[in-house]
Amino acid sequence: MTLLEPSLLARLERLQMVTRRRLAGQLSAEHRSPHHGATIDFAEYREYHPGDDFRRIDYAALARLDQLLVRLYEAEDDLTVRLLVDTSGSMATAGKMAQARRVAAALGFVALVRRDVVTVHGVPAGRHAPRFTGRHAAAALFAHLEALVPGGDTRFVGAVRDLLARPGPPGLTVLISDMLSSDWDDGVTRLPGRGGDLTVIHVLAAEEVRPDLVGDLDLVDRETGDRVAVSLSPDALRRYERLALEWADRVALRSRQVGAGYVRVLDDDDIEPLLLGGWRAAGVLR
Repeated sequence: MTLLEPSLLARLERLQMVTRRRLAGQLSAEHRSPHHGATIDFAEYREYHPGDDFRRIDYAALARLDQLLVRLYEAEDDLTVRLLVDTSGSMATAGKMAQARRVAAALGFVALVRRDVVTVHGVPAGRHAPRFTGRHAAAALFAHLEALVPGGDTRFVGAVRDLLARPGPPGLTVLISDMLSSDWDDGVTRLPGRGGDLTVIHVLAAEEVRPDLVGDLDLVDRETGDRVAVSLSPDALRRYERLALEWADRVALRSRQVGAGYVRVLDDDDIEPLLLGGWRAAGVLR
């Protein structure tokens, strides 16, 4: 089974990653450069999409080809998109890892189509952070994401430090995680530290928010193996659901306090309407 259906990929081609800051890149792509006096050499044409600057439309091409095309220039910098994907043991719950792969694949594809640079980083941190450029690299990106296997402790702050220590322009970091780590607040606070932009994709399992469990149970921590004996009554489940949602709302609030975009997705959500609808309204894509 492929990560994303071809029909969805075709629709994603019309989208673009959103940044809340003006960020400098290195190559020609489709994000406005903060540098004044950069060259304005023509680079190429691209089909017009709703939301594009209408001043870039080439009306001579419209008259000649009966097609709306926009002009791209060398002064438009590329964006470095860093996908920070949580592969800790807690992501093995239900379909969280599969959903994280799909989300990373969709956002990475959007970036590659727009000629942005995409790198993939892990939580916990790994020494190798592969780099992908150009639409032709989409297959390699998907293969890398499909090979990600959850396991081990979260070590969230360590992964953040590893990412921030790597060279390169500030760019956009997309954190895709269940945030089930005691140091999630510290990590989210550090991520925009060197002037980059941040988007938090909070991936949760439906059973974590609305568990369907009653009676006397032994719960096992997927990362530490610790066991906790609990007795779950209907009242206890209702209290748990309320506390779980309050915690998720705290993650959302903290993300927005540090200037990050935030969206929440459950493991059983259909991501197509989210990507094409809700996430555009939330300012993650446009």
